[in-house]
Parts: sequence; structure tokens; C-alpha cells
Amino acid sequence: MRERVAALLARSRDRSTTLTDLDDAELSTQHSPLMSPLVWDLAHIGSQEELWLVRDVGGREPLRPEIDGLYDAFQHSRSSRVGLPLLGPAEARQYVGEVREKALDALHRSPLRGRPLEHEGFAFGMIVQHEQQHDETMLATHQLRSGGPVLDAPAPGRPAAPVDPAAQVLVPAGPFEVGTSAEPWALDNERPAHTVDLPAFRIDAYPVTNGRYREFVEAGGYDDPRFWTEAGWAHRVAEGLTAPRFWSRDAGGAWWRRRFGVLERVPMDEPVVHVSFHEARAFATWAGRRLPTEAEWEKAARFDPATGRSRRFPWGDDEPTAAHANLGQRHLQPAPVGAYPAGASVLGVHQLLGDVWEWCDSGWHPYPGFRMFPYPEYSEVFFGGDYTVLRGGSFGTDPAAIRATFRNWDHPVRRQIFAGFRLAADAHPGHDH
Repeated sequence: MRERVAALLARSRDRSTTLTDLDDAELSTQHSPLMSPLVWDLAHIGSQEELWLVRDVGGREPLRPEIDGLYDAFQHSRSSRVGLPLLGPAEARQYVGEVREKALDALHRSPLRGRPLEHEGFAFGMIVQHEQQHDETMLATHQLRSGGPVLDAPAPGRPAAPVDPAAQVLVPAGPFEVGTSAEPWALDNERPAHTVDLPAFRIDAYPVTNGRYREFVEAGGYDDPRFWTEAGWAHRVAEGLTAPRFWSRDAGGAWWRRRFGVLERVPMDEPVVHVSFHEARAFATWAGRRLPTEAEWEKAARFDPATGRSRRFPWGDDEPTAAHANLGQRHLQPAPVGAYPAGASVLGVHQLLGDVWEWCDSGWHPYPGFRMFPYPEYSEVFFGGDYTVLRGGSFGTDPAAIRATFRNWDHPVRRQIFAGFRLAADAHPGHDH
């Protein structure tokens, strides 16, 4: 376990280094009021690692107690952080390096059992996931920055055979187990495992593609309030939304997108990305469908009808590989639908993990029997707020930071995140088409 933890910590830091391999001005600039300067994220990663692994697990004296408040996400909004007396890029790099040295010493000394924080390396797993989550946030900041490309990655593979992007799968009625009580690094909001009984429903075999979404745009979906909720329509009008974020249309009617500094034609067979919950729900209404609930999404991803068991991942219990899903920033875009047949669930639902986070029609609430651990600011303080659940991770989510039980949440207006969606429908005859 020590070797595995050390390797995951190193992988996270390699990614953080790649994302912050910019000149000082780029690192210290606020590229969008929605996001922190990249140099804040870098030092915040070190601050959290120091708090949990150096001070708590390691029992060491604080390195830089005077900066704790600067990197407390609850003390300062993202838009205000650029004005704080932050560590400069060189100082931030030195700080995270010193913290890591002491964290690895704590890893060497920890029994990795006993108290809950250290049992099976939980604190180390939490910090790996925390850094990877901030790496995905920094990747979103890169998408928002102006100027030419500074990141590079190969394009994802293509499916071996054509697929029907509108295909649906029937998920049978009955009980199944949601959440987990056994996954050692699962976070508090994924716990405890509990039974949910759902009626039968249909769910898209693939996320909604750019091509399907373009039909909604070109049919006037953004101009017709009938398809939108009251809150969604108010937001669409206030923000002047006319298409997914980063899309534009040329004089000849062709659609283009800006992706990490590159302007390119919108690939119609990729999952749509950078749409808000309001846009996803409006599309679903226009299409005569709905979005899946969070429980429906998880059942489609985990339920094995042959055994009645809930799997760790759609394909089974084995950790994700490059054949299963588009994860880990190996590519800088979603893969075409149908590109990962090895990652399909036993029911035949594809690309549930990776590519794009998927909006679910569920608010952010604790599971029955929820117990906060190890701090309320990870999940508890957000419950019941203006948040909508997202599931499944994106191309920017690391395999260490995603499971079929993993729960994410954000405001329903958010579009800078790597979010898309798939559709669902009731299985009764009135909707069975």
C-alpha cells in the first residue's frame, strides 16, 4: 500500500507540475472570475497536504502557519483570491516540495491502520483525490484562458464500428445497493451503502452528442421558453445563451469551438460538453425525455441483474485502464461515442465514467445514515443548497478520483466544467419509444 500511495502522490504532482508549467505572469493572472489564479490552486494543494498529512498524520510542526488563512477556500471567494498576498510561483513550488518531502516521511511512519483517518491509508487517498480534483479545476482554468495552446495531448481513439447515438437501454425495476460502506477511499458523501427500489426506466446508451445537441440549437431550442424551467429561462435570457460555451457559428452555418487555445470544427460524434444543467434539462424536454435521477444513473452504472450485486465500476470490480474509459487527461477532449466498448456496464450503457460529467435531475443531499468525516467543509456544508448532482467524471478526471459511487455537485448554471448529460425516460407504455 505504501508503494501504491507514493506512486499516486507522484502522479498527482506530475500532473500539477504540467498544469503550472507557465511563466509567472500566466500563473498569477486571474483568467476568469469563476476561477482562482493557478498559483493559488498550487499552494492550496500544498496547504491541504500539510494540514492532513504533515500536521495530523505526521504530527509535525506547521511549516507556514501564517498562510493557512490565505489558502482556506471558505475564507476567500475565487474571484477575490487574486488580490491576496499569495506566495509567488517560485515560493509556491518550493512550499509544495517541502510539504511533499514531509508527507512522504509521514507515509513511511504511519501504520496505515488503527484510527479511521489512517486506516487503509484514508488520509493519503483523500489528499491524492484532493490534488487530482484541483488539477481538473486547473484544467478548466486552462480552457478559460485566452491565447494560444500551452497543453498538448493526442486525440482519443475512434469506435471500431458505427453506433446509434440515440440508442436506449432498459433498466429493470427492483431494489439495488447505492453507495458504499466498503470502498476504503470513498468520501463521506458516498457512504453508507443503502438499498433503493426503482421502477423500470430507459437510459441513453451514450451521452448526448454534439450532433444531437446541434439539432436542438438549430430548431430554436434556445428561443422557446416552453422547453425551459422558469429559473433556466431567466438564466438563459440574463446571460444571452445561444449554444454551448465555447461554440461559435461562421457565416456559412458551420459550428466551431475553442478548445484549450485551438479553434476547430465541432466534432458531431463527441459528447456535448460545457453545458449547464438548465441547458441539459431544456434539451431533454425538447426531446420528449428527461434527465436521469442520481439513483437511476448509479443503477445503470453498477447493477448486475445476474447477481443482483452492485459493481465498483460499470465493467466490474477492476480498476480503470486506458481500454475502459477516457480519464486522466490522456486526451484533452471527450472521445467519440462508442469508443470504449470494454467500459460498458453489464446492461450495455457506455461511457458512464470519463469523457464528460453527467448532470442528474437530483439535488445535493446526504444519504440516509450519513456521517461527516473527516471535516464538514467537504460535503456537509453544501447539502440542501442550490446544487445539482453530477456523476461519472470527465476526460480531465483522474482514475484515482472517480468511482461509480463518486458524487459531484455544482450550481445548475455552471458551464466552465467539463459537463454533459444523457437522457432517460419512464419505461411505461406512454414513454416507451
